[in-house]
Amino acid sequence: MNSAAKRAGNSAGKSYIVGVGMTRFEKPESRDWQYWDMAKEAGGAALADAGLAYDLVEQVPVGYCFQPSTAGQRAVYELGLTGIPVYNVNNNCATGASALMLARQFVEGGASDCVLALGFEKMKRGALGGGSDGGDFASSPVARHYGVMAARHGFEMTPPTAQIFGNAAREHMERYGTTAAQLAAVGAKNHRHSVNNPNAQFQEPCSVEEVLAARTIHRPLTKLQCSPTSDGSAAAVVVSERFVERHGLGDKAVEIAGQAMTTDTEESFASGSCIDAVGAPMSREAGRQALARAGVGIEDVDVIELHDCFSINELLTYEALGMCGVGESGKLIESGATTYGGRWVVNPSGGLISKGHPLGATGLAQAAELVWQLRGEAGGRQVQGAGVGLAHNIGLGGAAVVTVLRR
Repeated sequence: MNSAAKRAGNSAGKSYIVGVGMTRFEKPESRDWQYWDMAKEAGGAALADAGLAYDLVEQVPVGYCFQPSTAGQRAVYELGLTGIPVYNVNNNCATGASALMLARQFVEGGASDCVLALGFEKMKRGALGGGSDGGDFASSPVARHYGVMAARHGFEMTPPTAQIFGNAAREHMERYGTTAAQLAAVGAKNHRHSVNNPNAQFQEPCSVEEVLAARTIHRPLTKLQCSPTSDGSAAAVVVSERFVERHGLGDKAVEIAGQAMTTDTEESFASGSCIDAVGAPMSREAGRQALARAGVGIEDVDVIELHDCFSINELLTYEALGMCGVGESGKLIESGATTYGGRWVVNPSGGLISKGHPLGATGLAQAAELVWQLRGEAGGRQVQGAGVGLAHNIGLGGAAVVTVLRR
């Protein structure tokens, strides 16, 4: 049987992650390296983890936001010059998970047996802009989102992304009585978790009081509740069930049991609420679809890596995933249900707030952390008995990707 016929037999098959890798996430300009250097490090680590040579890879979706066109090719060429297709992916902060989703679709659709999903970012210091050059928000891809914010809250001279999420936090506090201490508890938890992650940008614990005392970025969010700009890369090798069997990779394989991507609908804008504009409806629907495809409920999940770009987004995502009722997420974090000894361990890596947030790498770093957790390879941050993991990666503009992994 020729290779095309074999792949046809893999249509609608299963997909597995058999190798993951990432660099340490670092403050921009702290190391003298180029984006292709970090991509080589992460991609090479993922291939080494799988025990595979690059010449077995058939396609490479590459995610990044701030490098020039075809930077994906420049990065991949450091791994090998085999002439295979390379796809450049940009979906704002959901870019890494979008690259992973393409890899899964290539494999499950029967187009390829072995695909490398790669993400990287080399960023500048300072706060992110609003998704447009020179502050021209009228032409920005997220103009509708900021328009919702401006209509209700006005527009201030604080970083735009912190501003829209900060206003979502204010709305949550006004509607549901969520407190500043509950928001700060997210930052404190994730900084505490990152102490055991050698790849995290920050590895020092902090208390709720220290989070509250940090410099305000946009009320009520302080610096220790906001993800930093970061340099870094992450990668995952995605393969078919047949490839797992052929290469004896069963001890490495983690199944992509369910995955979904959603984009904005009218619900994101109709209410005039920043809670909706920053993606709560997208997250809710992506989570519903991914869990349904995996045939599990949120109660079956053990460990979660979610997109805590700001502390409020972790709370909103608890609600979107059905971990608690709408408006109850402040009480959930306060109860200890989302850390070690609780119902779920959320962001054992430290999350975006403490691990760092190089946009194109974030979603793949989430997948790497879950693979290590499900294999029992996470060291001092290991979630004991973890069998099902969930990753949530979201970008304004908008895209939400939820992935369920199962060992």
